[in-house]
Amino acid sequence: MDLLRSNLSRVRIPEPTNRVYKQECCLSFDTPMSEGGLFIDMFNFLAFGKDYVGWNFEKTGNPVYLHVKKTKKPVPEDRPLKKPTLLAIGIDGGFDNNEADYEETHNIVILPDYVSLSYPSVELPEKVRLAADAILLDAGAERKEQVAAWTADKKLVSVYATNLQQIDNGVVIPPTGWKCSQCDKTDNLWLNLTDGVILCGRKNWDGSGGNNHAVEHYKKTGYPLAVKLGTITADLEAADVFSYPEDDNVLDPLLAQHLAFFGIDFSSLQKTEMTTAEKELDQNTNFEWNRIQESGQEVEPIFGPGYTGLVNLGNSCYLAATMQAVFSARSFSSRYYINQSLKKAFEEAPADPTVDLNMQLTKLAHGLLSGKYSVPQVENDDNKNVATTPTSAEQEGIPPRMFKTLVAASHPEFSTMRQQDALEFFLHFLDQVERSNAGKTELDPARSFKFGVEDRILCSSGKVAYNRRNDYILSLNIPLHEATNKEELELFHKLKAEKLSEGKEVSGDEVVRPRVPLEACLASFSAPEEVHDFYSTALQMKTTAVKSAGLTSFPDYLVLHMRKFVMEEGWVPKKLDVYVDVPDIIDISHMRSKGHQPGEELLPDGVPIEDDSEIPLANEDIVAQLVSMGFNQIHCQKAAINTSNAGVEEAMTWLLAHMEDPDIDAPILRGRGSESVDQSKVDMLLSFGFQDDVARKALIASGGDIEKATDWIFSNPDASVSNMDATASNTTSGPNDADLPDGGGRYRLMGIVSHIGTSTHCGHYVAHILKDGRWVIFNDNKVGASINPPKDMGYLYFFERL
Repeated sequence: MDLLRSNLSRVRIPEPTNRVYKQECCLSFDTPMSEGGLFIDMFNFLAFGKDYVGWNFEKTGNPVYLHVKKTKKPVPEDRPLKKPTLLAIGIDGGFDNNEADYEETHNIVILPDYVSLSYPSVELPEKVRLAADAILLDAGAERKEQVAAWTADKKLVSVYATNLQQIDNGVVIPPTGWKCSQCDKTDNLWLNLTDGVILCGRKNWDGSGGNNHAVEHYKKTGYPLAVKLGTITADLEAADVFSYPEDDNVLDPLLAQHLAFFGIDFSSLQKTEMTTAEKELDQNTNFEWNRIQESGQEVEPIFGPGYTGLVNLGNSCYLAATMQAVFSARSFSSRYYINQSLKKAFEEAPADPTVDLNMQLTKLAHGLLSGKYSVPQVENDDNKNVATTPTSAEQEGIPPRMFKTLVAASHPEFSTMRQQDALEFFLHFLDQVERSNAGKTELDPARSFKFGVEDRILCSSGKVAYNRRNDYILSLNIPLHEATNKEELELFHKLKAEKLSEGKEVSGDEVVRPRVPLEACLASFSAPEEVHDFYSTALQMKTTAVKSAGLTSFPDYLVLHMRKFVMEEGWVPKKLDVYVDVPDIIDISHMRSKGHQPGEELLPDGVPIEDDSEIPLANEDIVAQLVSMGFNQIHCQKAAINTSNAGVEEAMTWLLAHMEDPDIDAPILRGRGSESVDQSKVDMLLSFGFQDDVARKALIASGGDIEKATDWIFSNPDASVSNMDATASNTTSGPNDADLPDGGGRYRLMGIVSHIGTSTHCGHYVAHILKDGRWVIFNDNKVGASINPPKDMGYLYFFERL
């Protein structure tokens, strides 16, 4: 007790603004349920497992800790399972993950000798009692962040509900027998709460759903709220209410009186229709779900180093699948596991290691690759002398909470609990890694995925231009006309037409899907294509040019993105139901760019033109289509201009890759000449050692701000290559290729990230990784030997150079 009193200056009572960590160690995935429990530093409120608390004492000198230990209570076998209503795991309303109850014990521990004092105890100094009480009462930083992310996605009360206008036109809605007033649909019906009209819902990508009559009615009338018939029961909050102007599912606190206006007694209605959330859940029992997850197969569980699963935090499977693939690459496993210890990362980390990407990536790498957490689930056995008994062939896995919170902090989408696009997350993650390793190129593992792309543009004048950029992924169209099973497809379409005419449906085992070779997808990337409205500096006018693409370098790891999500006529999003035949070994040597050839005349640099109308403009159709998908107007214009108005797909790919550019929000300036920048500012940047053309481009991109221009240059290593820069048009690699890995063009398939569902923003992601000569399935925390890896159904393919 005297020792404790002598260290009272190293004890603080947490303020409401302090972040208190009490669920997980900052350096490992140890928790209060781990063998040694969790030690919470009573000065900085960081938590440490028993193997790491000594490191914190060495670094900070903080000796007083609140030790928390939880012991599992047995779970009753007759515990009922709840039906999920949300596409999430371990969340109220989500899938029940059968969390056990725990008995909790606390002690005050003083380092370095681990002197332990019981808590609670009236003998403890008041300051220690108050501090320990406050720590235990705090919800915990990890829990607060998780709840904040999830509640951001909860349904909000509609701003149109309180003063909703309702028209007394004598409409009384019967309790059954509903039908769309515009067509014959009797399901997916929506009641407009203003005029009582019943209309069908939107048409889905696959033709199911409705005929868009409800949304068309809103466009004509402006009546904002509709409720889905069949979802109204005594539990009014569970009803599907949609706000058209807010474009979201909402809460209507006055729904009872709004329904009563049309004679609806909600208390007597039975649920006959699935809500939108339930439909999302239901979609997960389809063909893709079973095939990609290898459902119905007896998958042999695998444990040990490199076979650790990631716990689903609620729609975080996109992160789990991506990170399993990333850490299967030697560049990442070497950087954050083999060549970096947890202790070294902690010693180099700032005072709060939870906000240091290097520390959290090292923690994640050691969690995934050490094998420490890849063990069968166990429970205490009080009746035997054995401490623990395996209870499941599954492992608990590790929850990547701190990593997700940190890597997503700067992104408005990834910081939510919504499902996300694995491709977008992969690009965002690599960008974060590259930034954290700025100035340490030799340590940056992200560059093992990086390669150069060169577009060759042949103008109708006969002159050429070369445009270079760096990328992390090769995004490929899937040319359905190159399918190798055309005869079977024709027979299937005839069968489908016959069955539809008879009012029958085609069964799942009768469906025939197009099979397209990966070679055809790679060929479509390199194939020449026409670019309309191309501004030629040689002709001083718009013309049609021919663009072809090639790679200036081959990365250590090549990631192929299959463009399975396309827009159909009317801009209805559709996921291609297609197989891509991907071989184990590919050779892309033929895709290497040849560069500027002897005899080719380069297009001249752009010159200042007084008439703005002759400056290349963004194709408004492309911009409008991107804006309709929710992208920012100026971002869409830049995407169209930077891809020479080649098309929506090209513009979207550019946009996804450049969302984090420092100048992405800078206005598009007209004119390209020297008059558009201040020469004194150019001279200042020249004095820093930058090239003239780079300095001008940076000042234009940053609106003339010297500081922002400098940041722009450091953030754009390929800034010296302009769209029409003749200096980039030579046969040797330009300056932007100097630090990129390069080698032969033969690659072996090592990982697949597959997507299940109708959209990248719903459904599920699963990873299959080639490890130790066999394929392994990583389905969140389930890890097992893959019997039939879905090589033809991938969304992202990871290849390692041979």
